[in-house]
Amino acid sequence: MIDAHHHVWDLSVRDQGWITGPEMAPLRRSFGVEDLPAAAAGVAATVLVQTISVPEETPEFLALAEAHDLIAAVVGWTDLTAPSAADDLAALRAAPGGGYLRGVRHQVQGEADPRWLCRDDVRRGLAAVGRAGLVYELLTLPHQLPAAIETVTALPGLEFVLDHCSKPPVATGALEPWAALVRELATRPNVTCKLSGLVTEADWAGWTAADLRPYADVVLEAFGPGRVMFGSDWPVCLLAAPYETVLETTRGLTARLSASEREEVFGGVAARVYGIA
Repeated sequence: MIDAHHHVWDLSVRDQGWITGPEMAPLRRSFGVEDLPAAAAGVAATVLVQTISVPEETPEFLALAEAHDLIAAVVGWTDLTAPSAADDLAALRAAPGGGYLRGVRHQVQGEADPRWLCRDDVRRGLAAVGRAGLVYELLTLPHQLPAAIETVTALPGLEFVLDHCSKPPVATGALEPWAALVRELATRPNVTCKLSGLVTEADWAGWTAADLRPYADVVLEAFGPGRVMFGSDWPVCLLAAPYETVLETTRGLTARLSASEREEVFGGVAARVYGIA
């Protein structure tokens, strides 16, 4: 089993500026690889994903992957808009642990421009990601999905991964226009989707699996189990549920699948996308 999405951070090294307000207090501490309960839950490998857009973090994550057998791949960050993006990616690949770099991500969700992904400089950077043989992870909100669809269509040679199902409005129960946009995105063959992050889009204190099911069903039907992968989003998930609850809930949401389809969601897809043996 592979957990395709988790984080770590050390507040003694740098602040995580997005952890603000009393409701985020459970995350205002350091979380290391040794705190991750994945192995105890039967997870054999994980994908460590960037948390903040600074160049220093990715080399640190690559060093962690080299030091910890559990981490099988890293999704890092580089400034896609920089003219040096291709050279910057090459430098990361040549750094200690650089072989663990399998993808790049940027917090598009925080960009004020809903068409940020369509900018010429961003597209140039994304093309460099594809030439480097890496995947690009889409961290978007539902209103940014039209730009994501355009970008995925314009770059058919680049493999994309949709993080957290593009953060649907689980807490309100609304499906549209998110569902229609996700179905449209899923018609592009160069996209896979992480079944992750749903618990923190729900009511943190009162969510149930039934609240999440309509959104999980849309993703599984649109992409098919062969293009969906489990991710815990630990430790962010702790705002709404412990690691084990997220895993068991995802098992329940996929219980209708066949055994071979569940194997895809809980390991096979991530192994292919991130080149994990």
